[in-house]
Amino acid sequence: MRGVRHAPVGALACTLGVWIAACVPEASDRSPALSEGATGASAAEPGRSSIEIVMYMGGSGERALESFREHAGQISIVAPQAFGVDSAGTVLGEVSPALIEIARESGVNVMPLIHNPGFDQPLIHALLRDPAARARTIRSMVGLALEHGFWGWQFDFENIHASDRDALTRFYRETAEALHAAGVRVSIAVVPPEITGIDAPFANYMRDNWRSSFDLVALDTIGDFMSFMTYAQHGGITPPGPIAGLPWMRAMLDHALGSGVAPERLSLGIPSYSGYWSSTHDEKRGGRAVGREIPFSRATELLEASGAPLQWLPEQGVHHAFWESAGVFEWIFLEDERSLEAKLDLFRSYPGLRGVSVWVLGAEGPGFWPTIREHLDR
Repeated sequence: MRGVRHAPVGALACTLGVWIAACVPEASDRSPALSEGATGASAAEPGRSSIEIVMYMGGSGERALESFREHAGQISIVAPQAFGVDSAGTVLGEVSPALIEIARESGVNVMPLIHNPGFDQPLIHALLRDPAARARTIRSMVGLALEHGFWGWQFDFENIHASDRDALTRFYRETAEALHAAGVRVSIAVVPPEITGIDAPFANYMRDNWRSSFDLVALDTIGDFMSFMTYAQHGGITPPGPIAGLPWMRAMLDHALGSGVAPERLSLGIPSYSGYWSSTHDEKRGGRAVGREIPFSRATELLEASGAPLQWLPEQGVHHAFWESAGVFEWIFLEDERSLEAKLDLFRSYPGLRGVSVWVLGAEGPGFWPTIREHLDR
């Protein structure tokens, strides 16, 4: 997921103590007993899939908002990446009023993300090690949820050093206790682990900073569910490759479930965006190859302009194309309805999974929603 611009939050609904004050309603610890909240909805309502569908929003752009308005009837939870927190525990951000209005009219649960802006590692390290900062963050999260009727919150803290793994678990536990007491759900977005055991510079970097920060079993027992980010297998700092190849997704699922994560609390991450790799240059960093997230519409523009034929990779479950540009190749790995169908077939092969978490609303192609409707309810 990506960083966003933030604005100061509004006033809290009531004065809160270190955790919560007497104005917070009583509730029990797990989601079945929690109130639905102002924007509450059931995934099994008429017109909705019986499978929970979480759709992330990476910003307040019109394309994302229009897609939400058009397809809200198929969405269980909308999760805007709306709030950041600094090292002192000050929470900044807001959820678009237009998004909240659409959600309420359509019966979609609102679950904003809270993250370390820019996935700043020193920032999250300082926050995790400061009890007063953690408490300040939690007070704001409880207050904002009560003020705006949020169904829940999702942790989206990334680029956390492996040495802070236990500190993240502690912070998640403290937050869950406070939110559950207030009748608010909590979940966490989890970067899949590095399980190859390969001793190589890039693998070690990913292991130390991204893929060893999450104690899957402990986090599973604390929150209401986890969104397993089985996308970004390849991205900006890797060579061209599938956003979420089927063998990699399967290996990550097997590891999580084999470790003891409950399938009913695991939401499978699915990309709606495509990947585009090209060469670039700037004065600061010089010449280099770079991968970018692009929406389906931009991918089709590039493909049409290049005239490159799409090729299907059956083992990976994705189309790709490459073409020459200024003497070097550019690449696209396209997420379309066929690749989505392959991922939903994978989802169906693991009975009992909670649902899917899709990054990101507004990037999907025209075949995305019909495929969701057909394959999740068949």
